[in-house]
Amino acid sequence: MAKIPTSPFAELGPKTPVETGTVKRGIYGRYLEEFTEGAIFEHPRELTIDRSFAQEFATTFMEANPLYLSAPYAQAHGFKDLLVSPLMVFNVALSLGVQNDSEKALANLGYYDVQFLKPVYPGDTLSAKTKIIKIDDKGADKPGIVHVRTICLNQNRELVLQYERKIMIYHSNGKPKGTPKPVIKEAFFPETDSPVIELPELKFPKGFETATWSDTYFENFAAGQIYIHQNGRTITDEHFPWTYRVGNTHPLHYDKLYSSGISGPMGGEPVVYGGLVFAWLCGLSSRDVTENVLWDLGFTEGYHTQPSFSGDTVTAITRVLAVKDRGTEFGIPAGEVHLQFIGLKNIKANDAFEKFGADLFLKENDKKKHGKEKLPEKIFEIERKILVKKK
Repeated sequence: MAKIPTSPFAELGPKTPVETGTVKRGIYGRYLEEFTEGAIFEHPRELTIDRSFAQEFATTFMEANPLYLSAPYAQAHGFKDLLVSPLMVFNVALSLGVQNDSEKALANLGYYDVQFLKPVYPGDTLSAKTKIIKIDDKGADKPGIVHVRTICLNQNRELVLQYERKIMIYHSNGKPKGTPKPVIKEAFFPETDSPVIELPELKFPKGFETATWSDTYFENFAAGQIYIHQNGRTITDEHFPWTYRVGNTHPLHYDKLYSSGISGPMGGEPVVYGGLVFAWLCGLSSRDVTENVLWDLGFTEGYHTQPSFSGDTVTAITRVLAVKDRGTEFGIPAGEVHLQFIGLKNIKANDAFEKFGADLFLKENDKKKHGKEKLPEKIFEIERKILVKKK
């Protein structure tokens, strides 16, 4: 152990002249012209997910699946320990990339091909990297779209998550630019176009029959079912600390001075970070549809169609699109359930279904071609696949 002598030090401020010409202002994020197709960003910082952090996320975001809450339950099913919620892994991976990817973004346009490939356990350390897939530059006076692929690695450099998203970003147009970290030309980037889920051999234990509800097994699902989740969740200013707890650095989500300088629907009050809204909506559905899930098979194309703010109450509805028996492919009898997931705000799910009916399940960007108006109460839409244990 190093022992280094120290002593009290004198105050220098009153005797030191102020050099007003020597000022540094940390400016973060990238404008559209600062992106290059094929570039790879190795994002600064990594995050160790300890047990209390993992369980606090699972309970705050209303997860009902015991895999994220109970170590004995998870271990009895073949996992090494309780699992870190996939929505937590997703939030951390996305947030770690914000400083490079989207801290100058006008909007996050959507998520694509979210794939969870390996369990994350308490004690694992997560890091993230991003590759720029495509840049759609619409001219200096219009925001462009940057299409990225982000991967999340654990401390062993193993791929645990891969997803894509599209981000709307302006050119700088004379605004001061920062000095983001240089692009790594030959970074380790183990992306895959042929993803494989790596799970331990799953087990079907006895003695946990009352740990979950009896009507959330694979046999309980059928194509065409609609689940109107009865509880809502009012989001308070708790979203401020959760934004930077998961590593998101975009001031739009916690800096009112920044937010008040933005015009349009995203301006005024800080916007709730979309990944948190995503997690709360999934939590609202958990008791009805994911309590007996063995693995989250991922999400396909999805969008935040309206922003959320502190004080908004979010609600959710789920539609079963298809079911598929997977036999014992994963070690124990289980089946795949394909869901369509809808998020709402400031309206009860029952009332929304009575008011809008089948229109809820039309994609908002397709409403115009159907001769219909977009729904201001609808805030999120995505499809999801889950692997559900049989009885």
